[in-house]
Amino acid sequence: MPTSANALSENGLLAKKIPGFAPRLAQQKMAKAIEDILSEGDTLICEAGTGTGKTFAYLVPGLLSSKRLLISTGTKTLQDQLFHRDLPLVRDALGIPAQIALLKGRSNYLCLYRMQLAEQDNSLFPNPATVDHLVQVRDWSGRTRSGDIGELDGIPEDASIWSQVTSTTDNCLGQECPQFKDCHVLKARRKANEADVLVINHHLFFADMALSEEGFGELLPGAEAVIFDEAHQLPEIASNFFGSQVSSRQCIELCHDSVRAEQLEAGDCPAIGEHAKKLESVVRALRTAFGEVPERGGWHHLQANDQFHQALAIVREQLKKLEENLELIAERGKALEACCFRSRELQARFNDIIDHPPDGQIQWYELFKRSFILRLTPLSVAERFHSYQSRQSRAWIFTSATLSVGELFEHFSAQLGLDDAHTQRWESPFDFRHAALMYVPQDLPEPRSADYTHDLVQSALPVLKASQGRAFFLFTSHRALREAADYLEDSGLPYPLLVQGSMPRAQLLERFRALGNAILLGTGSFWEGIDVRGEALSCVIIDKLPFASPGDPVMEARINHLRDQGGNPFRDYQIPQAVIALKQGSGRLIRDTQDRGLLMLGDPRLVEKPYGRIFLDSLPPMPKTRKLEVVQRFFSLLEQ
Repeated sequence: MPTSANALSENGLLAKKIPGFAPRLAQQKMAKAIEDILSEGDTLICEAGTGTGKTFAYLVPGLLSSKRLLISTGTKTLQDQLFHRDLPLVRDALGIPAQIALLKGRSNYLCLYRMQLAEQDNSLFPNPATVDHLVQVRDWSGRTRSGDIGELDGIPEDASIWSQVTSTTDNCLGQECPQFKDCHVLKARRKANEADVLVINHHLFFADMALSEEGFGELLPGAEAVIFDEAHQLPEIASNFFGSQVSSRQCIELCHDSVRAEQLEAGDCPAIGEHAKKLESVVRALRTAFGEVPERGGWHHLQANDQFHQALAIVREQLKKLEENLELIAERGKALEACCFRSRELQARFNDIIDHPPDGQIQWYELFKRSFILRLTPLSVAERFHSYQSRQSRAWIFTSATLSVGELFEHFSAQLGLDDAHTQRWESPFDFRHAALMYVPQDLPEPRSADYTHDLVQSALPVLKASQGRAFFLFTSHRALREAADYLEDSGLPYPLLVQGSMPRAQLLERFRALGNAILLGTGSFWEGIDVRGEALSCVIIDKLPFASPGDPVMEARINHLRDQGGNPFRDYQIPQAVIALKQGSGRLIRDTQDRGLLMLGDPRLVEKPYGRIFLDSLPPMPKTRKLEVVQRFFSLLEQ
């Protein structure tokens, strides 16, 4: 059996079996480091710059080790790519007969029982589009073998039909389900248990970790190694899973399911429907009672809001009444019993979040147009993750293109309690010194200035003319994005303008690639996980350093906690978080050896503040300028 470095070499198995495979020294070094960690059963945190080929760098040693592997990704897109393309390709090239499996969260699989219920309840489908979606789902249900709703790409991800034909841990009937034997989730889990290599995502990993801590089963029992790709996302995802939440959606879904259960199993008990409809009404009234408060805020924003607390008390009282009535008839059927259990669970969560929040947890809320979520989030997940990891006799690999600040990993390792981990970095093999240019405009005001976005767009206009569109314009807030979109629409630029929110993300990217000269305005999800190669993306503009808002309730609580512990929150937390986010955003520019482009960073703090050097030192080495004529000459040379 060859070593990992040999398999990835110029005359190795991958070069012989995979058309177009190009050996890379950094990839071979990364594979060797992972090979050693797998052999020792130790922990490695490693950063591999764009173009290193990190996917093959961990798949090759992982497969050659013959260990049972758990591979976790940050997104379902990468999860699908690994399972359907990269993993079979490398496995076949190495000639290793490993059995592989893909497992996603429950809500990604069709629930045959809930689809059947949906077909019987016309009240769920008030418009023709949803009826059409149900017909598509039903037709597809007879063809699919996996039940993975990702196969059905004709229906938008946010379509309301999905909540009606998939299950959650709250509404799943388990072994009491009439369709239990044909359950797609159950079949996927059986395949997972039989696999040598299982591909999951971070959300599922932490959901499973929480279950295993409570004494329930775990994914891939006997897994000897865990590999996390896109590992920079782990701390935030872990924080969400190790907290608690109650949402208006959970309450309203309980109402709908209770009415349906009563109709199916106890049609002579109309009181269930009456209490459920009352609960739905008061839950919707609670959303209104929040009043004029921030969309995300700590509990202190609600302390003096008597209307909110009165509405909250009414919701809890009505939820208790529904539970009491469900309990009286729960023995009549499993659906009623499940709804009764869910009502108790929701009451317990209300109690935890509102009355008895545990120490070290942040009480906060999140508002949407017609809904809300009440949350508890831990200040830190380091102790809990470290405790879990130390109990597992496994090798642990954490990899991403953005884990270090400067050349150090202390920020990431501290967030997960990985104090004794080995660390390594490999720079991108791309020639940034010749392929890219960084531009920081002169004379822009401080980002807090009321005119900042207007002035930024004015500075960007000649750059966009020089690049002939072909740009991502990335923002740290939706407000700034909308403001810039208005300015650009009135600017007279002759390039198509694509704005986040105007259509689904996948459709926006498809349109951007097809047009070839568009300007795409995005925030949030457009900062990472986007791969546009070639001339269609020749310019990335970032409005400002991506510091999280100090008014964000979780950020605010963590800042105060660090300060109370005698730390320096800005230096120890806010700067490292922003550095990693900036590395992600700027990483959209150069995605291939043939790519060329400009990175424009609008924030004057990069050059005017001492901490700006930390950001600059964390980005790939590329020439820098503050002169527009240098930018214009750069693009004119690209056209030659």
